[in-house]
Amino acid sequence: MATPQSSRQSSYSSISGKIRMHAIHVDSVQRWMEDLRHMTEVECMCVLQSKPIGVDEDAPGELIVSGTGAVSEHVTRDNLQMLLKRALVVSTELGKMFQRLEKGRWQRVHSTAVRVHCHVRSLIQEYSTARNAPPEMQKYDKSLLEKCMELNVITERCLHTEDEYFLKSMKEAIHEILTDVSDSFSHMIDMALASEIQILIRQIEDSNNVFAISTAISNLLSLTQDGPQLCSIIAKEGAVVALLKICRQDCFSTLYAHALRTVASICCVEEGISQLEKVDGILCLADILTDSTCAEATRAEAAAVMAQITSPHHTSTQHLASFLESMQDIVTALIDLCESASCGEVFLLASAALANITFFDSMACEILLQLNAVHMLLQACRDRQRVDTPYSKDQVVTILANLSVLEQCTADVLEEKGIEQLLVLLNEKPSSSSPSESAACERVQQKAAVTLARLSRDPLVAQTAIQLKAVPRLIELCRSPAERNNSDSVLVACLAALRRLAAECPDSIGPTDHQQLIKPRLVDSFLLCSNMEESFV
Repeated sequence: MATPQSSRQSSYSSISGKIRMHAIHVDSVQRWMEDLRHMTEVECMCVLQSKPIGVDEDAPGELIVSGTGAVSEHVTRDNLQMLLKRALVVSTELGKMFQRLEKGRWQRVHSTAVRVHCHVRSLIQEYSTARNAPPEMQKYDKSLLEKCMELNVITERCLHTEDEYFLKSMKEAIHEILTDVSDSFSHMIDMALASEIQILIRQIEDSNNVFAISTAISNLLSLTQDGPQLCSIIAKEGAVVALLKICRQDCFSTLYAHALRTVASICCVEEGISQLEKVDGILCLADILTDSTCAEATRAEAAAVMAQITSPHHTSTQHLASFLESMQDIVTALIDLCESASCGEVFLLASAALANITFFDSMACEILLQLNAVHMLLQACRDRQRVDTPYSKDQVVTILANLSVLEQCTADVLEEKGIEQLLVLLNEKPSSSSPSESAACERVQQKAAVTLARLSRDPLVAQTAIQLKAVPRLIELCRSPAERNNSDSVLVACLAALRRLAAECPDSIGPTDHQQLIKPRLVDSFLLCSNMEESFV
C-alpha cells in the first residue's frame, strides 16, 4: 500500500518532482543531524559498555584478592544505581513525549522517540553485559525494543504529512503504543530491580560476614529512600523476613539497629507490614524493646518500626491482633525509653510510637495512666535535652490529647501543672522558615487547644485555665491569622476551647468577643475569624 507521502508525490510534474526530491533529501539530512545530536552519546555508551576491559594475563590480579563477596556487592550496588538512574532518564523522556504528543509537536515527538529507543537499548545492553538476565526478562527486553522501533517508525511517518485526519488517527495510535512502551518499560525495570534485590537478600541470608551483611543492608536501606513502589518490591522479595532473622541471632547484635531501621523504611507500605506479621515480627520487636541489655540505639530503632506499623496512614489493621497481645509490655517499654532517652531523637521515636498506639484502643491510654505517663511527659516537655523540637512536642501533646478523653487524666494534669504547659504549647512558633516545622507548630497549637477543651469539662480545670490567662491567648489565635499561621484547624480547636471555657465561666469572655466568638454558630464564628487579616486584640 502506498504511503500518503508517495501518493502525494505522484501527482506532481517531473520538474516539480525533482525539486521536491531535492528538498526531501536536504530535509532528511537535516533531520538526521538533529537526531544525531541526541543519539551520539547514548550510542557511544551502548557500544563502549558492551566491550569488556582487557586484562593482562601476566599482571597480578589485584581486583580478585578482596574475595567474590566484595566483588558481588560492588556489582550489585553499581547495577542498582545504573538501573535507577537510567529508569529516571527514560521515564522523564516518556513523560515529555506524552506532553509533546498532546500538543502535536511532531518533530519533537520523533526526536524524543529516537532518544527513548537509544536509552532503552543502551540500558538493556549495559545490564545484560553486567548480569545474565533471566529468560523471562530477556523476552520482555526483545518485545520492548520492538515497540520502541515501532514508535520510531510511526512518528517519522507523521513528519511527512500535513493531513489533519491522518495525524489525528496517528496520534491515537502513538498514544496507545507509548502507553504500552511505558508499561512494558516499568515492568522490565521492576523485574531487573527484583533480581538485584534478591541478590542482596541472599547475601544477608547466606553470609556469616558482618561487614558483607552490613553492606547489603545499607544498599537495601538506600533503595527504600526511592519511594513506596521500590519498598513494595523489596518487601515482596522477602527482605523483612531476612532482616528480622538477623535480629534474632545474638552473633549479629551489632547489626540490629541497622536492620531495624531498614525494616521501618520498608514498612511504609502494606506489603512490608504483612511480611512482618507473618514472621511474628511484633513479638520480635517486643522482645528487643523489653530487653534492657539491648543498646538504646537498637531499642530506638525498634520503636521506629513500631511507630511505622501503627501509623494512622495505613489502611490495613490486620496486624493489630498480635500487637494487642503484647500491648502491655510494648507500652511499658516505650514509656521507659521516653523517660531514659539520652537525646531528642530517641525520645521522638519512642513518643511517636506511643502517640500512634493511643489512637488504637483506650486500653493503651489506661496503661499509660497507670504508668504515670502524664508526669513523665510533662517533665520531658521541660527538658530541652529530650524535647527540643516541635516534632517531639507534637507527639507529647498528641498523647495528652488522647489521654484527656479519660476522666482520671484530669487529676494527673492538675497535679503536674499541666495547664501551664498547655499554654506554653499554645505559644509554639517555628524557629525557621521550614514548611514542615511550621506544620508541626500548627499541630502542636491545635492539639494543645483540643486537650484544653477536653480537660475543661472539669470546672476546676476551666477555672485554672482562666486564671492562667488562657482566654486572651485563645482569642488572639482566633482573631490573628498570623499567630496560627493561617491554620483553619487551629482556629476551630481554639474556638471550641473558648466555648468550653465560656460555658463554665461566662464572665471570662468580654461582650464583643462573646458576641462574635461564642454566641453565633461555630461555622459563623469560623468564617468571621478566617477572613480577618489583623488582630483585634
